[in-house]
Amino acid sequence: MNHGKIPLKTAQGLKVLRQRIAKSKIPSSSLDESINLATWNVRDFGKKKRLDSSLHFIAEIINQFDLVALVELRDNMSDLEKVMKILGPYWKIIFSDVLDDRGGNRERFAYLYDKRAVVPTGLAAEVDGPREKNKETGEYESIVSWWRKPYMVSFRAGSFDFTLIAVHIRWGSGKNARIKPLGLLADWIHKRRGDKHVFDKDIIVMGDFNIPRHGDSLYRAITRKGLKMPASLLKLKGTNIDRKKVYDQILHSPLHKSIVSPNGGVLDFYAGDFKPLFPGLKKKKSDFTYQLSDHLPLWIQLNVDDEEVQLDQILSPVKKRKKKK
Repeated sequence: MNHGKIPLKTAQGLKVLRQRIAKSKIPSSSLDESINLATWNVRDFGKKKRLDSSLHFIAEIINQFDLVALVELRDNMSDLEKVMKILGPYWKIIFSDVLDDRGGNRERFAYLYDKRAVVPTGLAAEVDGPREKNKETGEYESIVSWWRKPYMVSFRAGSFDFTLIAVHIRWGSGKNARIKPLGLLADWIHKRRGDKHVFDKDIIVMGDFNIPRHGDSLYRAITRKGLKMPASLLKLKGTNIDRKKVYDQILHSPLHKSIVSPNGGVLDFYAGDFKPLFPGLKKKKSDFTYQLSDHLPLWIQLNVDDEEVQLDQILSPVKKRKKKK
């Protein structure tokens, strides 16, 4: 981290932020043994210029993790470039392009990672939904549009290879409008895991699902083909700053049980009041959400030093071939 020479009020805000981070009880990760993985919807990041102090706070928050999926990153990345400079030379980024229609909202996804702990392994692609052939035109057309195509990238940490899929599910005209795209995403992941030529079948899907609560029709739609939430996240009150809605999720395909640790939660930078982070600055709560966010980072810790898992990953294609005989 390189906060450099910062104004007194920014230093005061950082002091408060670090105290709040400490209360979130995020355990330290250990090189080649564990990583802290997070997803964070940083509200309209790039749409409006943020205060310099806000960029230092965002960098401080990201630095608590080894790999972060940023959601609702906009087309203008100049503020993110400043955050990357504060994070320092060990931090790298992989990001998607934008869709400029209203459904795409000029948003992109980004994965920020500490190269000392995590390395990409080659796959980086948007997720294309299922298509059907239009008998009249002969064109293959999407069954449903995700509005913002999920973005997947493969990584390795320690002895564990995995693929992350970042999502931002449409808000749409109401809850019912989200059920079909959530269900089709669950189907797509399930089908992918059954394809013998898929690059990596250890899949973690994360981001803003716009699911109000666990167990409702939207949650059932995304988990209908076996995606699971880590036990550490099941009892969370909420991932929005008011802690009332669980819009953000981290779900995984049936990974080896030893990979997902019991550690997970939210980093509550808000703690009921933005004002101590910005001493002397008089703004409404809604203004503050455009400085940091109206969402809290959601995180889990993965155990990535497991030789049994590595052997299973090597042998899994062999096991599948034997079953077919």
